[in-house]
Amino acid sequence: MTSNWLKVERESFSIGPDSIFINLPAVGQAFKSLIMNTLKNHVQLIGNVGQEPQITNLENGKKVARLSIATNEHYKNNDGEKVQATEWHTVVAWGKTAEIIENYVGKGKEIAIMGKLRTRTYTNNDGNQRYVTEVEASEILLLGNKSDN
Repeated sequence: MTSNWLKVERESFSIGPDSIFINLPAVGQAFKSLIMNTLKNHVQLIGNVGQEPQITNLENGKKVARLSIATNEHYKNNDGEKVQATEWHTVVAWGKTAEIIENYVGKGKEIAIMGKLRTRTYTNNDGNQRYVTEVEASEILLLGNKSDN
């Protein structure tokens, strides 16, 4: 019987309260490659949808969804005052993920997105080349209550 598990000696890792620390040279190159390839260009975001998603049905039958989500970070500044910093992210989803967004996601809905960063270029009306970095969503998780949207 074959196994997908990699045997790791106890001295090769330690477990913290929120993390597992791995001594990569001790567990070998194969494990290091597995972990690093999983983490390369990997994005996870939890936030609220800023406006109604834009759904486009392409000529080839594919569906694409475009939306923006806001993520909030709360911290105290040097004066001890609570501060909220908001970051906006453009998200693009294709196929089944776009269909889920079309059917279940609206403005204000809290969602979790998993995907990767994609940068594309385009030429604007003035003839200038522009670069846009977006999150290409491969998975979506609907959060919040059923009554939300």
